[in-house]
Amino acid sequence: MKKIKIIVPLLAIGLSLFSCDDYLDINDSPNGPTGDLVSPDLALAGGLTRPFATFTTQHNELGNVWTNSWGGNVNNITGIFSQEFSLAITNSFRQGIWNNTYLTTASLTDIINFNSVNYDNHKAIAYITRAFYMQYIVDLYGDAPFTEMHQGAQNLTPGYDDDQAIYRDLVAQIDEAIMLIQNADGDDISVGSEDVVFNGAMSEWLKFANTLKLRLLVRESSLAQEGNDTDSDTYLHDQFATLVGVDFITSNVTINPGYNSSVDAQINPFYLRYGITSAGNNGAMAEGIVATDYIVEFMDGTANSVYDTRLEALFSQVPGGGYVGATQGFDGISTPDDLSFLGSGLVISADQDGLMMTAAEAYFLRSEAAYRGYLDAGNEQVYFEQGIAESFSTLGIPADAASYINDANLVNGLGWTNTTNKLEAIAIQKWLALTGINGIEAFIELTRLGFIDDIPLASGNTPAQYPNKPRRLLYPTSEFVGNSANVPSIPSIYTNGVFWYVP
Repeated sequence: MKKIKIIVPLLAIGLSLFSCDDYLDINDSPNGPTGDLVSPDLALAGGLTRPFATFTTQHNELGNVWTNSWGGNVNNITGIFSQEFSLAITNSFRQGIWNNTYLTTASLTDIINFNSVNYDNHKAIAYITRAFYMQYIVDLYGDAPFTEMHQGAQNLTPGYDDDQAIYRDLVAQIDEAIMLIQNADGDDISVGSEDVVFNGAMSEWLKFANTLKLRLLVRESSLAQEGNDTDSDTYLHDQFATLVGVDFITSNVTINPGYNSSVDAQINPFYLRYGITSAGNNGAMAEGIVATDYIVEFMDGTANSVYDTRLEALFSQVPGGGYVGATQGFDGISTPDDLSFLGSGLVISADQDGLMMTAAEAYFLRSEAAYRGYLDAGNEQVYFEQGIAESFSTLGIPADAASYINDANLVNGLGWTNTTNKLEAIAIQKWLALTGINGIEAFIELTRLGFIDDIPLASGNTPAQYPNKPRRLLYPTSEFVGNSANVPSIPSIYTNGVFWYVP
């Protein structure tokens, strides 16, 4: 079969993601209403939806590439992911992760700062959602503007806060959100359909808040234990004590403001990028993303003798049957003609729910907290295996979980029973559970837990210069243009991570 390549400028591919729409459009008009004039009930839906578009595409895509789950279809697009594969990271690399996260979370800050005592539930939701996204800014960059962020013309050059201090502040702000929800009274305006996550069910927001707090604390646990930081360990014991007996999420946290196929602006942003547009055309990256040979062989039993049926939901079969992945870094001459694209468990429909956090992720967090002795000690295997089961459920194949768990338990590094290093099993299963869904979370956790270097580098990488994947990202060019006096100087991103990273 003749290979036809479409040479598309990669910048154009990146820009195609950020189309304006009813949910994500950013009104920069000087004559438009400012945040302090828009009431929280009117601002909430956009505040929830807009940052998710970047998260489910830019964050997710980078993480899936750097965990060697997604490859580029070099038979279709020349040079795709060349910078991600080479690891020659510059200040212009994936700037949308920083820029769009800050820009689109500003409306959440406006809700928090709105001058009224009657919107406690709305403000709590804004606190929780902003914490969700700002944690990723810290996890990927380290020190960042936080206490002075989102001040607009009043402060165009916000100072940077210490990354660990931001983490502690996020925990405190989640506690504030919990208090606001618990103390809300009849004078507070109720939350309704503008809540496109839980539809006003504040009990669910409490569970989500507890789970986000758990994630912040579990991330820092690496510093406390592997890093032997006694101050951090004391802090964590105190904070984990506040989570005893609380409820965590047990089902996926989804977002859907009314996604539909009528126009591109209304389509789920993940589906718009990797599925089909309203005009029936392929999304910007629908023909660009394929499975890697690494993840196919990991899941089809070649690498570890355990067949994982999640493979069938994550990727499509090639003509004639079976699953074929591309080797990251190979050119079209060395790549098979037929490759496996994203599967029906991920690319579903224009109106599919967006996934913010899965129940699988929550259970793996609880497993690690129990294993480290901070919370629910003795339940680590139960939570671990429930995390696997929830992953199968998310992909629509719950009946396959039990058999897989039994088989995985026979393999060191895959299941709980016969794995020597339990953190390895947690990291690997979290990676599998988040493939395609939240790739950046998988990358961060593999990095934090010390297993990212077990994931192969792309072929053609130059180890002498870039021997391993970055531990963090460089601050974007936009910061050096507009806030250069405050941008911290950081050591090599290939050896130095954020505060919780322990080499």
